[in-house]
Amino acid sequence: MVGLGRMGGNMAERLRRGGHVVVGFDRDPELADVKTLAELVPQLPPPRVIWVMVPAGEPTRSTITQLGEVLSAGDLVVDGGNSNYRDSIARSQELAAKGIGFVDAGVSGGVWGLDNGYGLMVGGDDAHIALIRPVLEALAPEGGLVHAGPVGAGHFTKMVHNGIEYGLMQAYAEGMELLAASELGIDVPGAVEAWRHGTVIRSWLLDLLGRALTEDPGLAKIKGWADDSGEGRWTVEEAVRLAVPIPAIAAALFARFSSQQDESPAMKVIAALRQQFGGHAVHQ
Repeated sequence: MVGLGRMGGNMAERLRRGGHVVVGFDRDPELADVKTLAELVPQLPPPRVIWVMVPAGEPTRSTITQLGEVLSAGDLVVDGGNSNYRDSIARSQELAAKGIGFVDAGVSGGVWGLDNGYGLMVGGDDAHIALIRPVLEALAPEGGLVHAGPVGAGHFTKMVHNGIEYGLMQAYAEGMELLAASELGIDVPGAVEAWRHGTVIRSWLLDLLGRALTEDPGLAKIKGWADDSGEGRWTVEEAVRLAVPIPAIAAALFARFSSQQDESPAMKVIAALRQQFGGHAVHQ
């Protein structure tokens, strides 16, 4: 396991609990079993399986490039980060030229995956999936594993999963804000708690929201800023490319952009126009 942070470290521990031998590498020497990627290779019997759990983009690219230099034909690399599916296809082709296999694995479960298991969406050749199936089954809960298709399909499926996640969270957030704005003095935490039991909108995300409200009822300790990790953007871009309408997911992405503005330039324009055509008051 390369990358022993919040996700990779817990995944390595879950695998060990499942009876698998895991050798870990991390930039933090206190977490690592070996000092370098080159030292990692001889610790594993061939065919070696290296699961990469580092941030998407350049960290993943450079890690897989290094692995391609030290692994042998017949070995297998699994990218479990949130990589763009196009990058995954390109890395698969680069490794294939050296006889090294590649699987792209979308992983969901967050910090709770150690005990609950990780939802896995994997893409790759049948033979490569068969090689790591015992590992996949040890990581996933029952029913939480899909071989989604060829290389790229795993990360494409995880991309869409995260786009849906954007939309679900936005709907909960807007509903809570509307409850709180009502003149009726609605018990918002109580309403969320009731929604968690027996309703058609109950979900694990709603459970987590209830937990957050228990810890901080007014969410006063949290600033209303939400980053977008990239997968929401990729989902919208793919929807445009494929001409698939996804208005809820797109709106949720744009709402995150709004949250990242200290002051909205667009809303300043609207305020100015309302003042000009209607004499409406503006806030200074």
